[in-house]
Amino acid sequence: METPPPLDQDACYRAVVTRDVRFDGRFFGCVKTTGIYCRPVCPARTPRRENMTFVATAAAAEAAGFRACLRCRPETAPDLGAWRGTSNTVSRALALIEAGAMDAADVDALAGRLGVGERQLRRLFRQHLGVAPVSVAQTRRVLLAKALLHETDLTMAEVAHAAGFGSVRRFNETFQTLYDRPPSALRRRAERPSDGGVRLSLSYREPCDLGGLMGTLAARGDTVGDGRWTRPLTPDVDGAAGRVTVSLTGPGRLAVAIEAGDLKVLPGVLARVRRVFDLSADPDAIARDLSADPLLAPLVAKRPGLRLPGAWIDTGEDAPSDRLAGAGPALTRRAQRWRPWRAYGALHLAVAGISETDLDQMEKTDDRQAA
Repeated sequence: METPPPLDQDACYRAVVTRDVRFDGRFFGCVKTTGIYCRPVCPARTPRRENMTFVATAAAAEAAGFRACLRCRPETAPDLGAWRGTSNTVSRALALIEAGAMDAADVDALAGRLGVGERQLRRLFRQHLGVAPVSVAQTRRVLLAKALLHETDLTMAEVAHAAGFGSVRRFNETFQTLYDRPPSALRRRAERPSDGGVRLSLSYREPCDLGGLMGTLAARGDTVGDGRWTRPLTPDVDGAAGRVTVSLTGPGRLAVAIEAGDLKVLPGVLARVRRVFDLSADPDAIARDLSADPLLAPLVAKRPGLRLPGAWIDTGEDAPSDRLAGAGPALTRRAQRWRPWRAYGALHLAVAGISETDLDQMEKTDDRQAA
């Protein structure tokens, strides 16, 4: 797959000037005069154009020496899957890094899990993301730690452990380097849950039919009640015993409560929650591409923000958005034009009650008309 095109720097600046929420999470603005990087919706005064440059990921911003803004908090930006359009190997690597695969391992071990060489993996990251795997892993740790500092009352040692830092010393040194202050200086006091759990909020991009997704999760046998989704954590799957609960708190936000015997499992649990609730979906891109098919256009308009329910344990190598498990020949043929969103197209058809037989009949009708 080809390298994604570079960002249009002027277009990015126009989005920052208008604080266009459609671009939140799609890129970050780096301010040369302050050394800070921000979301496009940052409430601070907009810098002059010549003082800003734009990058696609938070990791790229931090690799360039910029530190996260304390006002707009880049760690709370919607997770849009910054690897859209990259190679499948990079996509799988990023998913593993998000789950904490490099917190106790190196790039060579990650490459081994992906079945590629270390040099090849580094080359792919540079080609598609412009940063090294270790930079992505550190950014993930730093941003999770910032979220824990802002939203919980965990001790510094607990934050360091939960975010994946090897030691409190490394945790302190990293924050001192990035922010020129200790992590304790970033603390925003919050009442810790009486049950001893960790409560965080996860962002997603609207539109999002999370109510419908909750219904789908309940129908497949997940524990759903009173607007909450709950799942037990087990040592063999999650690394510790406990429980995770997800509830809807308002537009663009999910509340996640995690009780676990070992906070080290936090990155993996959060990554699985994002997958189950499809929080990395890009509804604008999905709707734009699927609406090019006249069959899907009215279905997408009727059900904007339809999400794919994900599996808690996912061993598939293909991107979930492009999977067509058990699809018949008629659906498989038509779905080629929907890539990389074939699974979303198939879901819209299923919700609308359009079967393989219906698609086959449509094909025959189209063939007769063409003849």
